[in-house]
Amino acid sequence: MKTSPLFRRPLLVALVAACLAWASAASAQSIETPARQAIVIDFDTGTVLLEKNADELMAPSSMSKLMTVFMVFEKLKSGAWKPTDMLPVSESAWKRHYKTEGSLMFLPVHSSVSVDDLLKGVVIQSGNDACSVLAEAYSGSEEAFAEAMTRRARQLGMTHSTFRNASGWPDPEHLMTARDLATLSRHLIGDFPDYYPLFSQMEFTFNGIKQGNRNPLLYTSAGGGGTPGADGLKTGHTQAGGFGLVASVKRGERRIVMVLNGMTSMQQRADESRRLAEWAFREWDRYPLFHAGETVVPDAPVWMGQSHTVPLVAQTDLGVTLPRRARAEMKVSVVFTGPIPAPIKAGTPVGKLVVTAPGLAAPIEAPLVAGADVARLGFGGRIIETIGNAFSSAPK
Repeated sequence: MKTSPLFRRPLLVALVAACLAWASAASAQSIETPARQAIVIDFDTGTVLLEKNADELMAPSSMSKLMTVFMVFEKLKSGAWKPTDMLPVSESAWKRHYKTEGSLMFLPVHSSVSVDDLLKGVVIQSGNDACSVLAEAYSGSEEAFAEAMTRRARQLGMTHSTFRNASGWPDPEHLMTARDLATLSRHLIGDFPDYYPLFSQMEFTFNGIKQGNRNPLLYTSAGGGGTPGADGLKTGHTQAGGFGLVASVKRGERRIVMVLNGMTSMQQRADESRRLAEWAFREWDRYPLFHAGETVVPDAPVWMGQSHTVPLVAQTDLGVTLPRRARAEMKVSVVFTGPIPAPIKAGTPVGKLVVTAPGLAAPIEAPLVAGADVARLGFGGRIIETIGNAFSSAPK
Protein backbone atom coordinates (compact mmCIF):
# COMPACT_ATOMS: atom_id res chain seq x y z
CA MET A 1 0.00 0.00 0.00
CA LYS A 2 1.47 3.31 -1.02
CA THR A 3 0.60 6.61 0.64
CA SER A 4 1.76 9.87 -0.91
CA PRO A 5 1.49 13.18 0.99
CA LEU A 6 0.20 16.12 -1.04
CA PHE A 7 0.51 19.85 -0.68
CA ARG A 8 -2.76 21.73 -0.38
CA ARG A 9 -3.81 23.37 -3.66
CA PRO A 10 -5.19 26.93 -3.90
CA LEU A 11 -7.80 26.06 -6.54
CA LEU A 12 -11.30 27.41 -7.09
CA VAL A 13 -14.22 25.08 -7.86
CA ALA A 14 -17.90 25.73 -8.48
CA LEU A 15 -19.23 22.50 -7.03
CA VAL A 16 -17.86 19.78 -4.79
CA ALA A 17 -18.73 16.26 -5.86
CA ALA A 18 -21.37 14.24 -4.10
CA CYS A 19 -18.97 11.30 -4.02
CA LEU A 20 -17.32 12.80 -0.94
CA ALA A 21 -18.35 10.89 2.15
CA TRP A 22 -20.65 12.49 4.72
CA ALA A 23 -18.24 13.24 7.56
CA SER A 24 -19.72 13.79 10.98
CA ALA A 25 -18.25 16.57 13.06
CA ALA A 26 -20.53 15.82 15.98
CA SER A 27 -17.68 14.71 18.22
CA ALA A 28 -15.93 18.03 17.83
CA GLN A 29 -18.81 20.49 17.42
CA SER A 30 -18.50 23.47 19.71
CA ILE A 31 -22.11 24.58 19.89
CA GLU A 32 -25.22 23.25 21.62
CA THR A 33 -28.87 23.60 20.58
CA PRO A 34 -32.14 23.37 22.51
CA ALA A 35 -33.76 21.55 19.56
CA ARG A 36 -34.69 17.92 20.35
CA GLN A 37 -33.50 16.84 16.89
CA ALA A 38 -31.13 18.79 14.68
CA ILE A 39 -28.74 18.52 11.76
CA VAL A 40 -26.79 21.16 9.84
CA ILE A 41 -24.96 20.12 6.67
CA ASP A 42 -22.94 21.67 3.90
CA PHE A 43 -25.05 21.25 0.76
CA ASP A 44 -22.26 20.51 -1.72
CA THR A 45 -19.99 18.22 0.27
CA GLY A 46 -22.61 16.71 2.56
CA THR A 47 -20.34 17.35 5.55
CA VAL A 48 -22.28 17.36 8.80
CA LEU A 49 -21.51 20.53 10.76
CA LEU A 50 -23.79 19.71 13.68
CA GLU A 51 -26.12 16.87 14.59
CA LYS A 52 -28.24 16.00 17.58
CA ASN A 53 -30.48 12.93 17.57
CA ALA A 54 -30.44 13.19 13.78
CA ASP A 55 -31.55 9.57 13.31
CA GLU A 56 -34.23 9.64 15.98
CA LEU A 57 -37.76 9.06 14.69
CA MET A 58 -39.87 12.17 15.18
CA ALA A 59 -43.18 13.71 14.19
CA PRO A 60 -42.20 15.87 11.20
CA SER A 61 -45.47 17.84 11.15
CA SER A 62 -45.82 20.04 8.07
CA MET A 63 -42.15 19.59 7.20
CA SER A 64 -43.23 16.27 5.66
CA LYS A 65 -45.14 18.31 3.06
CA LEU A 66 -41.75 18.57 1.37
CA MET A 67 -42.20 14.96 0.23
CA THR A 68 -45.58 15.81 -1.29
CA VAL A 69 -43.93 18.71 -3.11
CA PHE A 70 -41.12 16.44 -4.30
CA MET A 71 -43.62 13.98 -5.81
CA VAL A 72 -45.42 16.79 -7.66
CA PHE A 73 -42.14 18.33 -8.87
CA GLU A 74 -41.24 14.95 -10.38
CA LYS A 75 -44.59 14.89 -12.20
CA LEU A 76 -43.95 18.35 -13.60
CA LYS A 77 -40.35 17.63 -14.59
CA SER A 78 -41.37 14.47 -16.44
CA GLY A 79 -44.10 16.31 -18.33
CA ALA A 80 -46.85 14.09 -16.91
CA TRP A 81 -48.41 17.16 -15.28
CA LYS A 82 -48.36 20.82 -16.30
CA PRO A 83 -48.60 23.80 -13.92
CA THR A 84 -51.82 24.83 -15.65
CA ASP A 85 -53.56 21.45 -15.19
CA MET A 86 -56.77 21.86 -13.18
CA LEU A 87 -57.39 19.39 -10.35
CA PRO A 88 -60.77 18.78 -8.69
CA VAL A 89 -61.42 19.54 -5.04
CA SER A 90 -63.40 16.47 -4.02
CA GLU A 91 -65.78 16.35 -1.08
CA SER A 92 -63.53 13.82 0.64
CA ALA A 93 -60.48 16.11 0.37
CA TRP A 94 -62.54 19.07 1.58
CA LYS A 95 -64.14 17.22 4.52
CA ARG A 96 -60.80 15.84 5.69
CA HIS A 97 -59.68 19.30 6.80
CA TYR A 98 -62.72 21.60 6.85
CA LYS A 99 -63.35 21.48 10.61
CA THR A 100 -59.78 20.95 11.78
CA GLU A 101 -57.42 23.49 13.33
CA GLY A 102 -54.70 22.88 10.75
CA SER A 103 -53.46 25.28 8.09
CA LEU A 104 -55.69 25.65 5.04
CA MET A 105 -55.60 27.10 1.56
CA PHE A 106 -59.40 27.46 1.90
CA LEU A 107 -60.30 25.54 -1.24
CA PRO A 108 -64.00 25.59 -2.18
CA VAL A 109 -65.52 22.11 -2.42
CA HIS A 110 -66.26 20.89 -5.98
CA SER A 111 -64.05 23.62 -7.48
CA SER A 112 -61.01 23.07 -9.72
CA VAL A 113 -57.60 24.53 -8.94
CA SER A 114 -54.39 24.63 -10.98
CA VAL A 115 -51.37 22.57 -9.98
CA ASP A 116 -49.38 25.80 -9.79
CA ASP A 117 -51.80 27.36 -7.28
CA LEU A 118 -51.96 24.15 -5.25
CA LEU A 119 -48.17 24.04 -4.96
CA LYS A 120 -48.18 27.63 -3.73
CA GLY A 121 -50.89 26.67 -1.29
CA VAL A 122 -48.70 23.87 0.08
CA VAL A 123 -45.34 25.66 0.16
CA ILE A 124 -46.38 29.20 1.13
CA GLN A 125 -49.67 28.70 3.00
CA SER A 126 -48.94 25.17 4.29
CA GLY A 127 -52.44 24.17 3.18
CA ASN A 128 -53.44 20.69 4.33
CA ASP A 129 -56.40 20.77 1.95
CA ALA A 130 -54.10 21.49 -1.01
CA CYS A 131 -52.02 18.41 -0.07
CA SER A 132 -55.09 16.19 -0.12
CA VAL A 133 -56.19 17.45 -3.55
CA LEU A 134 -52.75 16.77 -5.00
CA ALA A 135 -52.61 13.35 -3.36
CA GLU A 136 -55.99 12.26 -4.76
CA ALA A 137 -55.09 13.46 -8.26
CA TYR A 138 -51.78 11.60 -8.05
CA SER A 139 -52.87 8.23 -6.62
CA GLY A 140 -56.66 8.20 -6.37
CA SER A 141 -56.67 8.44 -2.58
CA GLU A 142 -54.52 10.06 0.08
CA GLU A 143 -53.79 6.65 1.62
CA ALA A 144 -52.43 5.31 -1.68
CA PHE A 145 -50.40 8.49 -2.15
CA ALA A 146 -48.84 8.09 1.31
CA GLU A 147 -47.74 4.57 0.34
CA ALA A 148 -46.22 5.95 -2.88
CA MET A 149 -44.43 8.64 -0.86
CA THR A 150 -42.93 6.02 1.43
CA ARG A 151 -41.72 3.88 -1.48
CA ARG A 152 -40.14 6.86 -3.23
CA ALA A 153 -38.50 8.00 0.00
CA ARG A 154 -36.82 4.61 0.36
CA GLN A 155 -35.47 4.94 -3.19
CA LEU A 156 -33.96 8.31 -2.28
CA GLY A 157 -32.16 6.80 0.72
CA MET A 158 -34.66 8.08 3.31
CA THR A 159 -34.79 4.70 5.01
CA HIS A 160 -36.41 5.87 8.25
CA SER A 161 -39.34 7.79 6.77
CA THR A 162 -42.90 6.46 6.81
CA PHE A 163 -45.84 8.54 5.58
CA ARG A 164 -49.49 8.07 6.48
CA ASN A 165 -50.87 11.19 4.81
CA ALA A 166 -49.81 13.98 2.46
CA SER A 167 -49.83 16.87 4.93
CA GLY A 168 -48.09 15.75 8.10
CA TRP A 169 -51.36 15.63 10.03
CA PRO A 170 -50.66 13.90 13.39
CA ASP A 171 -50.49 10.13 13.12
CA PRO A 172 -48.37 7.92 15.41
CA GLU A 173 -46.95 6.09 12.37
CA HIS A 174 -46.20 9.21 10.32
CA LEU A 175 -42.50 9.60 11.16
CA MET A 176 -39.25 10.94 9.73
CA THR A 177 -35.75 11.77 10.95
CA ALA A 178 -33.85 15.03 10.73
CA ARG A 179 -31.27 13.35 8.49
CA ASP A 180 -33.96 12.11 6.11
CA LEU A 181 -35.40 15.62 5.87
CA ALA A 182 -31.94 16.96 5.06
CA THR A 183 -31.57 14.33 2.32
CA LEU A 184 -34.96 15.28 0.89
CA SER A 185 -34.06 18.97 0.96
CA ARG A 186 -30.85 18.37 -0.99
CA HIS A 187 -32.89 16.61 -3.67
CA LEU A 188 -35.45 19.41 -3.85
CA ILE A 189 -32.71 22.01 -4.26
CA GLY A 190 -30.43 20.04 -6.58
CA ASP A 191 -32.94 18.14 -8.73
CA PHE A 192 -35.43 20.93 -9.39
CA PRO A 193 -33.63 24.24 -9.95
CA ASP A 194 -36.53 25.53 -12.07
CA TYR A 195 -39.11 24.92 -9.34
CA TYR A 196 -37.12 25.51 -6.16
CA PRO A 197 -37.50 29.36 -6.19
CA LEU A 198 -41.12 28.81 -5.14
CA PHE A 199 -39.85 28.24 -1.59
CA SER A 200 -38.69 31.85 -1.28
CA GLN A 201 -41.99 33.42 -2.39
CA MET A 202 -43.14 35.57 0.51
CA GLU A 203 -46.93 35.49 0.17
CA PHE A 204 -49.81 34.07 -1.84
CA THR A 205 -53.44 35.12 -2.17
CA PHE A 206 -56.14 32.58 -2.97
CA ASN A 207 -59.91 32.85 -2.67
CA GLY A 208 -59.43 36.43 -1.48
CA ILE A 209 -57.28 35.35 1.46
CA LYS A 210 -53.63 36.47 1.60
CA GLN A 211 -51.22 34.38 3.64
CA GLY A 212 -47.51 34.84 4.22
CA ASN A 213 -44.72 32.31 4.04
CA ARG A 214 -44.16 30.88 7.52
CA ASN A 215 -40.35 30.53 7.17
CA PRO A 216 -38.96 33.09 9.67
CA LEU A 217 -35.54 33.26 7.98
CA LEU A 218 -37.05 34.88 4.88
CA TYR A 219 -38.17 38.01 6.68
CA THR A 220 -36.13 41.14 7.29
CA SER A 221 -37.00 43.99 9.58
CA ALA A 222 -35.52 47.12 11.09
CA GLY A 223 -34.37 44.91 13.93
CA GLY A 224 -32.41 42.66 11.58
CA GLY A 225 -34.75 39.68 11.93
CA GLY A 226 -34.03 38.14 8.53
CA THR A 227 -31.16 35.88 7.55
CA PRO A 228 -29.21 36.92 4.42
CA GLY A 229 -29.24 34.20 1.78
CA ALA A 230 -32.22 32.26 3.18
CA ASP A 231 -34.34 30.86 0.35
CA GLY A 232 -36.38 27.92 1.75
CA LEU A 233 -37.79 25.44 2.79
CA LYS A 234 -40.62 24.65 5.29
CA THR A 235 -41.83 25.06 8.86
CA GLY A 236 -43.82 22.57 10.92
CA HIS A 237 -45.67 22.38 14.21
CA THR A 238 -47.69 19.81 16.08
CA GLN A 239 -48.06 19.07 19.76
CA ALA A 240 -46.05 15.87 19.38
CA GLY A 241 -43.31 17.34 17.21
CA GLY A 242 -42.99 20.81 18.69
CA PHE A 243 -41.88 23.67 16.46
CA GLY A 244 -39.64 22.71 13.56
CA LEU A 245 -37.96 24.17 10.49
CA VAL A 246 -36.17 22.87 7.41
CA ALA A 247 -34.09 25.75 6.08
CA SER A 248 -31.60 26.52 3.33
CA VAL A 249 -29.21 29.47 3.32
CA LYS A 250 -26.89 30.31 0.41
CA ARG A 251 -24.07 32.85 0.56
CA GLY A 252 -21.67 33.10 -2.34
CA GLU A 253 -20.80 29.58 -3.46
CA ARG A 254 -21.70 27.99 -0.13
CA ARG A 255 -25.10 26.64 0.87
CA ILE A 256 -26.11 25.03 4.14
CA VAL A 257 -29.20 22.95 4.86
CA MET A 258 -30.55 22.88 8.40
CA VAL A 259 -33.26 20.78 10.07
CA LEU A 260 -34.44 21.63 13.59
CA ASN A 261 -37.38 20.12 15.47
CA GLY A 262 -38.84 19.94 18.97
CA MET A 263 -38.52 23.58 19.93
CA THR A 264 -40.94 25.18 22.36
CA SER A 265 -42.19 28.24 20.48
CA MET A 266 -42.19 30.09 17.17
CA GLN A 267 -39.80 32.62 18.67
CA GLN A 268 -37.32 29.97 19.80
CA ARG A 269 -37.50 28.37 16.35
CA ALA A 270 -36.74 31.71 14.65
CA ASP A 271 -33.95 32.69 17.03
CA GLU A 272 -32.24 29.29 17.03
CA SER A 273 -32.33 28.83 13.26
CA ARG A 274 -30.80 32.27 12.74
CA ARG A 275 -28.12 31.60 15.37
CA LEU A 276 -27.10 28.26 13.86
CA ALA A 277 -27.04 29.64 10.31
CA GLU A 278 -24.66 32.41 11.35
CA TRP A 279 -22.51 29.90 13.27
CA ALA A 280 -22.25 27.60 10.24
CA PHE A 281 -20.99 30.36 7.97
CA ARG A 282 -18.76 31.96 10.58
CA GLU A 283 -17.01 28.85 11.94
CA TRP A 284 -16.85 26.62 8.83
CA ASP A 285 -15.61 27.06 5.30
CA ARG A 286 -15.20 25.03 2.13
CA TYR A 287 -11.71 24.34 0.80
CA PRO A 288 -11.22 23.23 -2.82
CA LEU A 289 -8.57 20.64 -3.62
CA PHE A 290 -8.64 19.47 -7.26
CA HIS A 291 -10.59 20.07 -10.46
CA ALA A 292 -12.25 17.20 -12.28
CA GLY A 293 -9.64 15.63 -14.58
CA GLU A 294 -6.71 17.26 -12.82
CA THR A 295 -3.68 15.04 -12.25
CA VAL A 296 -3.12 14.27 -8.57
CA VAL A 297 -0.26 11.75 -8.97
CA PRO A 298 1.60 12.00 -12.31
CA ASP A 299 3.48 8.70 -12.18
CA ALA A 300 1.91 5.87 -10.20
CA PRO A 301 3.94 2.73 -10.97
CA VAL A 302 2.44 0.06 -13.26
CA TRP A 303 3.11 -3.70 -13.21
CA MET A 304 3.56 -5.49 -16.53
CA GLY A 305 2.34 -2.56 -18.59
CA GLN A 306 3.51 -1.10 -21.87
CA SER A 307 3.95 2.10 -19.87
CA HIS A 308 5.79 2.00 -16.56
CA THR A 309 3.55 4.64 -14.97
CA VAL A 310 -0.01 5.95 -15.13
CA PRO A 311 -1.37 9.27 -13.87
CA LEU A 312 -4.01 9.27 -11.16
CA VAL A 313 -6.61 11.99 -11.72
CA ALA A 314 -9.59 13.43 -9.86
CA GLN A 315 -12.82 12.01 -11.23
CA THR A 316 -14.82 15.10 -10.24
CA ASP A 317 -14.17 18.44 -8.56
CA LEU A 318 -12.96 17.65 -5.05
CA GLY A 319 -13.04 19.74 -1.91
CA VAL A 320 -13.82 19.58 1.80
CA THR A 321 -15.77 21.56 4.36
CA LEU A 322 -13.88 22.05 7.64
CA PRO A 323 -13.92 24.18 10.77
CA ARG A 324 -11.79 27.20 9.94
CA ARG A 325 -9.61 26.56 12.97
CA ALA A 326 -8.75 23.12 11.57
CA ARG A 327 -7.59 24.35 8.15
CA ALA A 328 -3.92 24.60 9.07
CA GLU A 329 -3.86 21.00 10.33
CA MET A 330 -5.63 19.44 7.36
CA LYS A 331 -3.72 16.53 5.81
CA VAL A 332 -4.37 15.28 2.28
CA SER A 333 -2.94 11.94 1.14
CA VAL A 334 -3.26 9.55 -1.78
CA VAL A 335 -3.62 5.84 -1.09
CA PHE A 336 -3.31 3.12 -3.73
CA THR A 337 -1.97 -0.42 -4.01
CA GLY A 338 1.03 -0.41 -6.28
CA PRO A 339 2.42 -1.20 -8.67
CA ILE A 340 -0.98 -1.16 -10.40
CA PRO A 341 -1.33 -4.27 -12.60
CA ALA A 342 -1.93 -3.78 -16.32
CA PRO A 343 -4.11 -3.70 -18.32
CA ILE A 344 -5.57 -0.45 -17.03
CA LYS A 345 -8.51 1.36 -18.59
CA ALA A 346 -8.76 5.13 -18.29
CA GLY A 347 -11.44 6.13 -15.81
CA THR A 348 -11.07 3.00 -13.68
CA PRO A 349 -10.85 3.73 -9.94
CA VAL A 350 -7.35 2.76 -8.80
CA GLY A 351 -6.82 4.85 -5.66
CA LYS A 352 -8.38 7.33 -3.31
CA LEU A 353 -7.81 10.75 -1.84
CA VAL A 354 -7.95 10.79 1.97
CA VAL A 355 -8.46 13.97 4.01
CA THR A 356 -8.04 14.14 7.77
CA ALA A 357 -8.32 17.14 10.08
CA PRO A 358 -9.31 18.05 13.63
CA GLY A 359 -13.10 18.33 13.77
CA LEU A 360 -13.76 15.35 11.52
CA ALA A 361 -14.94 12.23 13.28
CA ALA A 362 -13.88 10.14 10.28
CA PRO A 363 -11.57 10.75 7.30
CA ILE A 364 -13.15 12.04 4.09
CA GLU A 365 -12.40 9.86 1.08
CA ALA A 366 -12.89 10.35 -2.68
CA PRO A 367 -11.90 8.05 -5.56
CA LEU A 368 -9.03 8.68 -7.97
CA VAL A 369 -9.10 7.13 -11.44
CA ALA A 370 -6.52 6.16 -14.04
CA GLY A 371 -5.86 9.06 -16.37
CA ALA A 372 -4.82 6.90 -19.36
CA ASP A 373 -5.10 3.43 -20.87
CA VAL A 374 -2.14 1.15 -20.23
CA ALA A 375 -1.99 -2.07 -22.25
CA ARG A 376 -0.49 -5.22 -20.82
CA LEU A 377 2.91 -6.34 -22.08
CA GLY A 378 3.01 -9.29 -24.44
CA PHE A 379 4.41 -12.65 -23.36
CA GLY A 380 7.97 -11.77 -24.30
CA GLY A 381 7.80 -8.40 -22.62
CA ARG A 382 6.48 -9.93 -19.41
CA ILE A 383 9.39 -12.44 -19.40
CA ILE A 384 11.91 -9.64 -19.87
CA GLU A 385 10.31 -7.51 -17.14
CA THR A 386 10.22 -10.46 -14.74
CA ILE A 387 13.91 -11.16 -15.32
CA GLY A 388 14.74 -7.48 -14.98
CA ASN A 389 12.85 -7.23 -11.71
CA ALA A 390 14.60 -10.32 -10.42
CA PHE A 391 18.05 -8.88 -11.18
CA SER A 392 17.16 -5.47 -9.76
CA SER A 393 15.98 -7.00 -6.48
CA ALA A 394 18.91 -9.44 -6.13
CA PRO A 395 21.44 -8.75 -3.30
CA LYS A 396 24.49 -6.86 -4.42
